[in-house]
Amino acid sequence: MNDFIEQVSEQSFDEWLHMGLDLWPDNTADELKECFLDLLRNEKEIAFLYRVGNAYVGFINISIRSDYVEGSSSSTVGYIEGIYVKPLYRKKGIARKLAKKAEEWSRLKGCIQIGSDIELNNKISYDFHKGIGFEEANRLICFIKNIE
Repeated sequence: MNDFIEQVSEQSFDEWLHMGLDLWPDNTADELKECFLDLLRNEKEIAFLYRVGNAYVGFINISIRSDYVEGSSSSTVGYIEGIYVKPLYRKKGIARKLAKKAEEWSRLKGCIQIGSDIELNNKISYDFHKGIGFEEANRLICFIKNIE
């Protein structure tokens, strides 16, 4: 497979945005575009795309978190904010390679740990994380109530 991992650029922004909408369909294109533009302007965040030939087929968004990260023993932690691979390209090791890139970037930023989170019922993502060496740190259900 003629593949390559590259940092998101102006030329690849739209491809990243389209895949982001696949991963987070509750967002509008405008909302996600603004979030992604903010990510690109922040030195504590980065996004990488996975390319097969000329086709972009996956991405990973990473940040450096200084606040507490569940299960961490260090104060600065790399964090996988989102990882996505198009359905036709899954089960080919692409997400694993993107996660490895996140680890490398986080290490270069001085981190000794990397974190991530998933939706409670996302068994596929749970199995993926366990399969690449993550340990479950906590289970959390968050609540919200409007009090108008």
